[in-house]
Amino acid sequence: MLRIARANLSQNAAFAETIARHTGLQLETFDRTIPDAAWRALESAHVYQITSARDELPGELHAREPLLQRCPALICVSTGGAGYDTIDVQACSEAGVLVLNQSGANAQSVAEAAIGFMIDLTHRLSLCDRRMRRERNFERDDFMGEEITGATLGIVGLGNIGWRVAKLASIFEMEVLAFDPLLDDATIRARGAEPVGFDALLARSKIVTVHCPRDATTIRMFDKKAFAAMQQGAYFINTARGGIHDQQALLEALEGGQIAGAALDVWDIEPPGLDDPLLQHPRVVGTYHCAGVTTASRQRMAQWAAEQLVGWLVRGETPPRMINPEAWPRANERLLAMKAG
Repeated sequence: MLRIARANLSQNAAFAETIARHTGLQLETFDRTIPDAAWRALESAHVYQITSARDELPGELHAREPLLQRCPALICVSTGGAGYDTIDVQACSEAGVLVLNQSGANAQSVAEAAIGFMIDLTHRLSLCDRRMRRERNFERDDFMGEEITGATLGIVGLGNIGWRVAKLASIFEMEVLAFDPLLDDATIRARGAEPVGFDALLARSKIVTVHCPRDATTIRMFDKKAFAAMQQGAYFINTARGGIHDQQALLEALEGGQIAGAALDVWDIEPPGLDDPLLQHPRVVGTYHCAGVTTASRQRMAQWAAEQLVGWLVRGETPPRMINPEAWPRANERLLAMKAG
């Protein structure tokens, strides 16, 4: 019996239902607030179905070296979404543990949210809503907005989400620029954007939206220098990961008028404290890492996660979304040995 462990976080029922239809697989859900229960489940698990959001789990339950040492039976860590901030991929590879994700499952939802943020910021919708709820004696022109139609949009990261943003932006006749060092110029053009360097994107874009992974190359990518290089009165949107933008640097850019408004779905700490100065800033729209949380995306993520595991564990198929393919041969050998034993 191959055991799959997961924490008691909200997940579409499709995951459990799909796993339950296959003999030889057993799903155990543990209470993440009770350490003993969590470790009982994890120490005997072969697969750890883990959340992508780092603040939803205690740090000790992240798939890093201490957990891997304590859970020697693990052959796979599978995320519930596209991100894998809760996983030390290198440590998993060294331990022969395959890392899987569900990249693309929530891409359309996040792309739609990014477009929504653009409209919200430029049309001052949330700003008007907040003020109208608490005071009077102001003019409609206090909320004079701007159209996004025809504006220059800079997309940082043109993967599953970024290229969908580019496609939606074309409806508004936006000039779309993209910076993505992982893609060649031909691919970027095929995805509907003009390839540019990072500095050129900052200088030319009225709106900058972030859709790159959080890794060593992108941490604090948007620092004081980056915000200073943006157009005066530009807008900044991050639906990717907290830490890609420096929160203090963004606050200073807003206070100084360099940045006209920002929409943040991701934060250094999620959710941010009620006294967080960015959350309290009148020209910031803040949400709780929910740009990709829709009924459709949650259904896809759960279904894709379950089907990917079933395909490998039951049918012997090569998983389509491997984060560390270098670990695949050893992880598969370990699986075959378990089945033979």
